[in-house]
Amino acid sequence: MAAKKGSGAIHIATKNQGKLRRATGAKKGAKIPMATLQRLKNSKNPTTRKRANFAINARSWNHKR
Repeated sequence: MAAKKGSGAIHIATKNQGKLRRATGAKKGAKIPMATLQRLKNSKNPTTRKRANFAINARSWNHKR
């Protein structure tokens, strides 16, 4: 079966936007330091680990903004 072509856009629910940034205490609009993301990637909380891993992966994407 062929892969479906499209924009491949990721949608983050409005209620979840900014939760990782608030958990780290980073200022709005500022990047979360990579050392902090690496530390959070080893968190006991599975949700925090997932968010940190997503943020690390998202850094390598081509952002149009």
